[in-house]
Amino acid sequence: MYEAVPIGRVESPLTNRATAPKQADEDAPEAWLIFEERVAPGLSDIRPGAELLLLTWLDRADREVLQVHPRDDKNRPLTGVFSTRSPDRPNPLGLHRITVLAVAGRRIHVSGLDALNGTPIIDLKPVLDPHTDR
Repeated sequence: MYEAVPIGRVESPLTNRATAPKQADEDAPEAWLIFEERVAPGLSDIRPGAELLLLTWLDRADREVLQVHPRDDKNRPLTGVFSTRSPDRPNPLGLHRITVLAVAGRRIHVSGLDALNGTPIIDLKPVLDPHTDR
């Protein structure tokens, strides 16, 4: 058995999955990441301008779905979820590349996030530069 314990939640103006952008580059609004007190020391080196990978648990996803019409377009053929970015999948992990705009204690203001308000945060990792990181 595996257990992923949320370390925070997304605070976003996005509340309706049907009207939310399907990808961050489709006018995703700025949002806040609100972290639990217990993980605050782990945020100590996050700075504005940093590019991060945010892992979320897409808690409103349908975990029974194995095939979708990409982008909900019924004119497109059914496609296995592992070949799509659909939030509906057996283990609905969200992977988001975000940019830090500001840091205020346990609150991080970000751009590039298409997650709904209240989405649980699972982890946060730096984007590695293949030229400088080993």
